[in-house]
Amino acid sequence: MRVQALMDFIDHSPSPYHAVAQAAKLLKEAGFHPLEEHEKWKLTAGQGYYVTRNQSSLIAFRLPRHKPERWLLTAAHSDSPTFAVKNDLAEGDKHYLRLAVEGYGGMNCASWQDRPLTVAGRVLVATETGAESRLVYLDRDLLTIPSLAIHMQRDINKGHEYNPQKDMQPLYGLVGSKSLTDLLAEELGVDKQALLAWDLVLVPRQKPVLLGAEGELFQAPRIDDLGCAWAGLEGLLSAKGQEKAGQLCCIFDNEEVGSGTRQGALSTFLPDVLERIACCLGMDGQERRMALAGSMLLSADNGHAVHPNFGEKSDPANRVYPNGGVVVKYSANQKYTTNALTAGVFQAICQKAGVPVQTFANRADEPGGSTLGNLLGQQVSIPMVDIGMAQLAMHAAVETAGSRDPDYLAQACTAFYESQLTREGDGRYAF
Repeated sequence: MRVQALMDFIDHSPSPYHAVAQAAKLLKEAGFHPLEEHEKWKLTAGQGYYVTRNQSSLIAFRLPRHKPERWLLTAAHSDSPTFAVKNDLAEGDKHYLRLAVEGYGGMNCASWQDRPLTVAGRVLVATETGAESRLVYLDRDLLTIPSLAIHMQRDINKGHEYNPQKDMQPLYGLVGSKSLTDLLAEELGVDKQALLAWDLVLVPRQKPVLLGAEGELFQAPRIDDLGCAWAGLEGLLSAKGQEKAGQLCCIFDNEEVGSGTRQGALSTFLPDVLERIACCLGMDGQERRMALAGSMLLSADNGHAVHPNFGEKSDPANRVYPNGGVVVKYSANQKYTTNALTAGVFQAICQKAGVPVQTFANRADEPGGSTLGNLLGQQVSIPMVDIGMAQLAMHAAVETAGSRDPDYLAQACTAFYESQLTREGDGRYAF
């Protein structure tokens, strides 16, 4: 099982910036070459490359040995629901120090209380020649968001509506302690005056762990969606190159807040990369569109496993479980991109590779969320299928999934990248 590799990836990825840096490290070690968006690209057939945007999104690709006739792509996201740090200190009681934070994405607030937290992200530092972005992770138990004792809210177990401004501001320490700015400057080895700005988030301190009588489950922060980001990357790194199919792995930021950013799925990042590749390889306009029409993309984001205590929340006919295999996600209102054609092709590839597949759909009276695929479809017109792992406690501070599923998902991505998927007509594929 490769669950330990995923747990290591999560442990090294406390923020989207760290996740992308870790992905870049693995790619570079595997011989992929870094590219910069502001520089001219020179590409060689058969080689692997990667490029980042905003330090929080990444696209890696391996070129075929001949002019590409199609692209095989996976897409996942680097961000997770959390709290963004606004200011060094929030106003409050004269005896306590608090950070000022704001919610990012839709999180389960209760799961963030009464647990050790810290901060991670990037800090912009003044240098002799300008400014430089540096990653930072304060590797210590630094903060907590204390809940109010039950003695002061006797009905808490009957439900509570959380006010993020009042209930969710983290306790940093007592008056007289060093400020967060002090700690950041010490960590980065610079004067406080050199700290220009930051993008910092709160991070649960729990390490990824195996659970269950035989380690059949694992628990970690940010399984949604670092599990899929890792699997797409692992699939690309494990796959063999092809003669006429280009292989791309996309990791986008800001999915949890709508993807409408320069580095999100709704941005020009993927179209820009595909256009620049085509330009470098001498593809004309017709060849570019032919390649897109013959392509397919796996939109990878996790799905809800049947809950052991709330089984009625899942659709009676579409129930997915940890270690049941890769989840194929359907939505009649097209929040997921899966249709019979793309699901059938993907399931046939998985069947050939010996990877189990299970089907997910929400209850008819429970509207589900959306993910990357239907947003990417507005930028690149490529057939897509929405997939992921089955997990519990999605958007909680820590989540739970099956320990065999990371391997299933990585195997599926590898098989997809290595497939001889060829479009023979509208609605007809050979592989």
